[in-house]
Amino acid sequence: MGGINVGRWLAGGVAAAVVVFALEGVSSVFYLDRMMASLADHGLGMEMSGSATGLTVLESLISGLVLIFFYAAVRPRFGPGPRTAILVAVALWLGGYLLSLVGYQMVGIYPASLLVMWGAVGLVEMIIAALVGGWVYKEA
Repeated sequence: MGGINVGRWLAGGVAAAVVVFALEGVSSVFYLDRMMASLADHGLGMEMSGSATGLTVLESLISGLVLIFFYAAVRPRFGPGPRTAILVAVALWLGGYLLSLVGYQMVGIYPASLLVMWGAVGLVEMIIAALVGGWVYKEA
């Protein structure tokens, strides 16, 4: 059994990161006002400075790279293709995205309806990113 094709992993991870970043930006149109209002209710705010934007890009890149790393790692066991990409996306969403939303709910900063929307958007985002990155990734 061969190892992970590092060049294709990086290419697939960057492709997935672009999807994550783009979908986050587009979807924020639907919830940004509610998010800002919830933060203001707690005396908090969020200003998108240059460093915050840079961190958002870095977060997207890490998400894409991790997503495609796990796709590449399980591909020999489950086979290449969309089914495996979706499986990995759902698993990572459950283990990361959903748990962070539960944490937000426990702290009480955001309303449940906003968290449900974020969860749904995040799941779709992860699946699309995994499909795109998985399409780019090849073993050889």
